[in-house]
Order: sequence, then structure tokens, then C-alpha cells
Amino acid sequence: MENVQLMINNAAKKAGIRQDMLNFLTSCDSVVRFQIPIIRDNGNLETLTCYRAQHKHHYMPTKGGTRYSEDINLQETVALATLMTFKLSVANIPFGGAKGGIRFDPKKYSQAEIERITRRYTLELAKKNFIGPGIDCLGPDMGTNEQTMTWIKDTYAYLYGEKELNAEGCCTGKYVSQGGISGRTESTGLGVFHVLNTLLNSESFTAKAGVSTGLKGKTIIV
Repeated sequence: MENVQLMINNAAKKAGIRQDMLNFLTSCDSVVRFQIPIIRDNGNLETLTCYRAQHKHHYMPTKGGTRYSEDINLQETVALATLMTFKLSVANIPFGGAKGGIRFDPKKYSQAEIERITRRYTLELAKKNFIGPGIDCLGPDMGTNEQTMTWIKDTYAYLYGEKELNAEGCCTGKYVSQGGISGRTESTGLGVFHVLNTLLNSESFTAKAGVSTGLKGKTIIV
């Protein structure tokens, strides 16, 4: 969070943004933190902490990833929601930024346990009005995939499908057969390639970086 705030402050200074406007831009409109119970396969009861942050409501719905990780917290979730707004704005996509997730390591849980966790998370978001095609559209992120998003879509559609024509639009990143779009799986990595390719073919950038122009012969560490 501190690194993100430092980056935002430096960018604001270069862009000439006033402090009062910066305070508004970095504040989060809506944040929810809650706990959900989960019965493990061995019968033990476990309580997991969940988050969802909607940074700005100037455009609706909000849009952002869903992270499953032991390391996520409220501050990180808010910071990433803020960055999501800026990314959407730069790309001229008319959504507000959002982010969310559950604090647990999916590698330590069975597929059945992850499904129960995902469906309960979706249910609680729905009860709190923090998910929906016109409210907040969830996407995949670290620790989540097409199966996770399909569970989210399925749970939301079960709750609201009879009265919500666009219920499947509650999330992105689903299996193509479940309403997802082709190219989503490789989109992030492909985006990294295009950014690097553009930067390394910019003579002004390579001169400052002290490297030769072009990707050929280079090793990239992400």
C-alpha cells in the first residue's frame, strides 16, 4: 500500500493535481470486510476473511479482480481497486475500479472446499449488494481461474437468474462455454508482451535505460 501511495503521489505531482483532488481520487467509495464459515472435508469448521472494495462509482458497474491468497488484506484490496480505476480510465473503459478476495491459500484446499468457499463468498456479496452486472463485475486474479468465475456466475444466476436478464454478466473470466470470451486466459501475458515490445522499440526509452532497441537477444524478468 505504501509503495502504491508513493507512486500515486509522484504521478500527481508530475500531473499538477491538487492535494484536495488527490485526496478524493485516492479515497474508496465503498468497502466491505466480512467473515464466512467453511466446513473442511475433514469436518472441521474454519472461518475465512473476505474483502471487496469499490473505488469509484462515477461509472457503473465497478470492475476488478478476485484474489485468493494468504497475503491479501484490506489496505492492499483498496490500493488495487484504486489502480483499477486508473487503468480503466487510461483505456477509456467506462467502469469504476474494484478489487476483492479471500484470505486463504487455495493450494492447501481441495477442489470441493474451494467451490464451497467461492459460492459462499458470492452469496455474501449478493446479500450486501456488492455483485451484479450493473453493480460490480468480478474478474479473475491471483489464485482464481475460469472454474472459480464459473462458480461465481452459477451462484449469482441461481439467486437472480429468473429476474435478471444479464445475470451472467456478474463476472468475467468464465469458461467460454459458460459465457466467457476467447482470449481471456492469455490476455494478461499477451498484454505484458505488447507493453515490453513497445517500450523496447522506443529509442527514447532504450536510450534512458541503457539497452539496445528491440526484444531480440534480451532476457526479461517479470
